[in-house]
Amino acid sequence: MITDTVLVVGGAGYIGSHMVLALRDAGYSVVVFDNLSRGFPDAVGPAPLVVGDLRSPVDLDACFAAHRVALVMHFAALAYVGESVTEPELYYQNNVVGTINLLTAMRKHGVMRLVFSSTCATYGEPDQVPIDEMHPQRPINPYGRTKLMIEQALVDYATAYGLQSVSLRYFNAAGCDPQCRAGERHDPETHLIPLVLAEALRMQEGGDPRDSRLQVFGTDFPTKDGSCIRDYIHVRDLCAAHLRAAERLLANEALGAEFYNLANGAGFSVLEVIAACREVTGQAVEYQALPRRAGDPAVLVGNARRAAAVLGWRAEIAELPEIIRTAWEWVDLRSGGSSVFGPDAGDGK
Repeated sequence: MITDTVLVVGGAGYIGSHMVLALRDAGYSVVVFDNLSRGFPDAVGPAPLVVGDLRSPVDLDACFAAHRVALVMHFAALAYVGESVTEPELYYQNNVVGTINLLTAMRKHGVMRLVFSSTCATYGEPDQVPIDEMHPQRPINPYGRTKLMIEQALVDYATAYGLQSVSLRYFNAAGCDPQCRAGERHDPETHLIPLVLAEALRMQEGGDPRDSRLQVFGTDFPTKDGSCIRDYIHVRDLCAAHLRAAERLLANEALGAEFYNLANGAGFSVLEVIAACREVTGQAVEYQALPRRAGDPAVLVGNARRAAAVLGWRAEIAELPEIIRTAWEWVDLRSGGSSVFGPDAGDGK
């Protein structure tokens, strides 16, 4: 029987709340630490919730003093690329200073195992695809730079202090808990699938397709249909990788600071995603075609062979319609005849 307690930092947000479910399903005890600035207290379920901020060493010290934990999972990053460009201080304070505060508190209380939520944004513009872990890391925005700074710090903390960590570089998280126990809520919403499903919900409620608010940036990329291609991983598969990483750390098998891509390995274009959403929802979703955004690569697809070889992980919910179906069931359940993407939406990651 598993008796270890895991502290999920940012456990009231999208991926964090799904991780709380996955840990509880696997038999772990869970404690959540979240400032609720972009998360929801109802998302953590029966898990104890400590309301605190990474930027406050006092909050962190009180959490570790009150709860004896064996391992930390850290999801509490700010993760909007555009916001990171306009508000970089916010990102450096939360993502860098806040994480260093977390590492200090962990060391003080003898907690030396960390699973860190990283990102493919550390790679920047790809030299080749699919992208593996040996690809140069040249982030092109403050968000990606803050994540890379922590990855580099974790190497130094392993060498100097013996902190064991596994950093997981996500591509595009998507989908919702297949049992509709948790879902995706952001404010503002920037992820493609929820944006398309919001338009599908508007159509289901009698909207005019000519009033579509869905925007497609670029239809002239050198791809099969002119729209850019991205790699989507179901959130349940992301959580499964975190469980494998936790097992590796708790078994003392990790070699200092380790890094793994989490990717489906198959890319889907924006127009393919829209078509699949039409199929799943039965709604005639339309969109506005706009010029490309600066810095948008044509193709971002990951290579997750290292995670398969070392963690024994691979994406299981890999088909696009299945990913979308879990998200649509959540939207449909939450809407109750009104949009889930209303003013109460948000996320703590």
